[in-house]
Amino acid sequence: MLPSIVADPAVTTALAADLTSAGFTVDRLDSLWGAEAAASLHRGSRVAALRALAARETTPLGTLATLFVLGLPVAGAEAVAAFPTAGLDAVIAAGLLRSEGEGDGNAADALVRPTVDLRPYAFVDDLGAGSWWIVSDLGELALGHAISEEHVLGIGGATTTLSGLQVPVPVERVLDLGTGCGIQAMHARRFADRVVATDISRRALDIARFNAQLNGIDGIDFRFGSLFEPVAGERFDRIVSNPPFVITPRREGVPSYEYRDGGMVGDALVETVLRGLSEHLEPGGTAQLLGNWEYHWGVDGLDRVRAWFADTDLDVWVIERERQDPTSYAETWIRDGGTKPGTAEYDALMGAWLDDFADRRVTGVGFGYVVVRRALPGGPSALRRFERVPETLGSNPAGLGATVARVLDAAAWLAAHDDAALAAAHLAVAGDVTEERYYWPGNDDPTVMTLVQGGGLGRRVDADTALAAFVGACDGDLSVAAIIGALAQITGVDEQALAADLLPAARDLVLDGMLLPTS
Repeated sequence: MLPSIVADPAVTTALAADLTSAGFTVDRLDSLWGAEAAASLHRGSRVAALRALAARETTPLGTLATLFVLGLPVAGAEAVAAFPTAGLDAVIAAGLLRSEGEGDGNAADALVRPTVDLRPYAFVDDLGAGSWWIVSDLGELALGHAISEEHVLGIGGATTTLSGLQVPVPVERVLDLGTGCGIQAMHARRFADRVVATDISRRALDIARFNAQLNGIDGIDFRFGSLFEPVAGERFDRIVSNPPFVITPRREGVPSYEYRDGGMVGDALVETVLRGLSEHLEPGGTAQLLGNWEYHWGVDGLDRVRAWFADTDLDVWVIERERQDPTSYAETWIRDGGTKPGTAEYDALMGAWLDDFADRRVTGVGFGYVVVRRALPGGPSALRRFERVPETLGSNPAGLGATVARVLDAAAWLAAHDDAALAAAHLAVAGDVTEERYYWPGNDDPTVMTLVQGGGLGRRVDADTALAAFVGACDGDLSVAAIIGALAQITGVDEQALAADLLPAARDLVLDGMLLPTS
């Protein structure tokens, strides 16, 4: 049974002081065992890190790293030295450690083992650089066996993806649906007066509450319950969620992990969450989520997602980043739970997964981002975009949140500007847009011209001569109509025909953030 995590403010404050004093940071850990060992740890091996520690004198930083990052025991005396402020007994009572082999009841004489993972986490958002310490449950490497179904996940790729998607605009209230270890609620609190964080796992809420206290973050209301039940009748300015979207067979013998499996058939949980957004968003409120959606025989996955929003007043932008076939998808998530290939358990789970997909005519599973905004009263739905962007994204040190905000603003601007208003507008090329040109050897004229976005989604737009010239002339001084008129005169092309080609292209470039309205 997993130990209870107790969030005592006196203990978390003292523990934070000990972590700070030891230099328990991302940079110091990387220096402690080196880049090669850190990379090896990321691949699931701690041998190189252990060899690096063995060559160094024992310090509180090394003890903390051994316990909470490598998941290995240390001598009680070393543990005592690592917690001079909090005290070893208090850290044990909080549920982070346990002692073994005590002879006279003194933990200093015992072997001390970690019961959780606790590691530093560094990030950058639109408010600047920050760092926290994050508690989660021990992973497969530390446990030496498959994780439990009550496992509370720590920082992963999906974590940083969603935190980067959060719109960096100050608001009053945010809902973090399915908070897990609390990381999204903590990120949301940087831009919100108050945050409500919900989860169906009481252990997750205990850990999330501990993490908030450990990092001195207040203003988060932790609530127990499924989906929107804990916030019935309430509305929010922003909703963020990394829901338990993994599509797992609902069959006997298949483990269901609270952090990833929603307990519904197929992608029904993601559908339920998306359909519930409108009821819980304030007018003008936004939502940023991750999710999976199924492809069925003869039915496109993005078409299925589009149907979930058919009867809503929401602006919707869905970006599919990846699509897996049923076999690859099953392999990914069976391995994620700690069941290793080549075992009877693995083969049985593969059979259950593939039978489930075959029975429901699933041909693939898409993964991606969902961005939503509830329209203001009387305002039209300005954005319905369902697209696949499997390519490498642009450079976004602070995440995609600012890009999301710009696209939503651009969609609203475009909805308020018909073609006549667009023609009268002044546009400027975004600072991260460049142009690539390719020539056949010996030719003076380019064969291919491509507009390239350096940030955001890193879009690449092929441009003919007219579009390239139009974009090149967009410096904010001339109106769109004036530029089109000048190009028509220079090239001898009918102005109305040229406008018919360039105005839709200009709309797309504004929506993509490659052209920016200056008025």
